[in-house]
Amino acid sequence: MNAIKIGHGYDVHAFTRGNGFVLGGVTLDCDLAIIAHSDGDVLIHALCDALLGALGQGDIGRLYSDQDPGNENRDSREFLREIRQRVETAGYRLGNADLTIIAQTPKMAPHIDAMRDVLALDLDCSSQQINVKATTTEGLGYIGRKQGIAVAAVVLLERK
Repeated sequence: MNAIKIGHGYDVHAFTRGNGFVLGGVTLDCDLAIIAHSDGDVLIHALCDALLGALGQGDIGRLYSDQDPGNENRDSREFLREIRQRVETAGYRLGNADLTIIAQTPKMAPHIDAMRDVLALDLDCSSQQINVKATTTEGLGYIGRKQGIAVAAVVLLERK
């Protein structure tokens, strides 16, 4: 068994007009919504993919299909907690997670500490082990045109 494992995740969702959306388990109040089968929490989806990747267990779509009616509007925090159990069952714990939100809007800075706290709670770790940062695309591409949002995630798992 490896002493450490590294995983990478990436997810993207399109925006539509709406009354806000959930990101990192935190509701952002804005005039946008996410188009998705579940709650569309793109940050948690990328984090789940990174955790599963480190374990060599595929991706979130394999476990929680968007074709399954049981996953419609499902809270992505449930996915994260279930995947944390997989990490623990495999004999690992989170060393750290580094998450990058790529979005032109809305402003993320006011929400980052709350996201870190929510993720730490669901991952049963310290918020010091979770880094969340945000960047824009300087107006370029679909993200720059405010048509969507993406998140890249990297995790380090340590053997217990």
